[in-house]
Formats: sequence, C-alpha cells, structure tokens
Amino acid sequence: MAKKNKNNSFVNRKAKFEYEFLESVEAGIKLQGTEIKAIREGHVNLRDGYCAIERGEMFIRSLYIGEYKQGNQFNHEERRTRKLLMKRQEIRKWEKKVKEKGLTIIPYRLYLNERGLAKVEVVLVQGKKVYDKRDTIRQRESKRAMDRIKKQYL
Repeated sequence: MAKKNKNNSFVNRKAKFEYEFLESVEAGIKLQGTEIKAIREGHVNLRDGYCAIERGEMFIRSLYIGEYKQGNQFNHEERRTRKLLMKRQEIRKWEKKVKEKGLTIIPYRLYLNERGLAKVEVVLVQGKKVYDKRDTIRQRESKRAMDRIKKQYL
C-alpha cells in the first residue's frame, strides 16, 4: 500500500521488498482535472501499478487514484491507463532492457513538486528470489536489534 509522507508523497513500500532496483527516472503524468484533486486529497495506491511501453510511448496501468468527492459526472475512471511524459530516448533505452533481460518497470513514488505538478518516480526492477527476500528480512531485523541496543545506551 502506498504510504503518504508529510510532503504529499506516496511510496510503494512493498516494492523494495519484492524487487531489486536497477535504475530510476522521474516522469510527468498526464492527468484529468479530478485526478489531480484526488491526489491532493490522498486517494492514491501504487501497489498494483506497472508500466508498459506501446508504440514508443510509456503508459502506467492499474494505478489507483480514487474518485474526487465533488467531481459529479465529470469524475475519472479510477484505474484507467495514464500516459507518462518521458523523453523518447529514455523510453527506447528501457524498452531494450525490458525485452532483452526480462526486467519490469514499476511506479515507486508519486508526488507533487514545488509547482504543484504530479510526478512519478519510475523504476526499472528485477524480481527478487525467495532467498534474497529472506536476506532482506534478516538485514532489517538485525538493524532493528542494533537500534534497540543503541537506544538503551544513549
């Protein structure tokens, strides 16, 4: 589930556990009027979202942006396909990597920049194996234990 930070940022926290991050890029997202209002209210979930490249353009699919309460008949479809605004050169480079190496592109973070525009941090990822996930859990637990010990002596 996407967690909202204090600076209007929504993060897919489960992505770090499920995938190994290789590259990331910031992209604009083409939205309708009620969608940006719903984002400002915090109705966003990135968990099921993924990106697909079609005809040289990148689209984000299954990204949930809840309906805007005052939107009446002009409201948007919650899980519609949205176009990402990226440079063609970057899209072509990532398209080659996805086709050759079997990598995936997912949205990791959605936020509003200082001008109030919605931006998405899109990440090129590779799925982790089960033993990698166990290692991640082990590292996280040892870090917590160290923090507890430090807290006792401070």
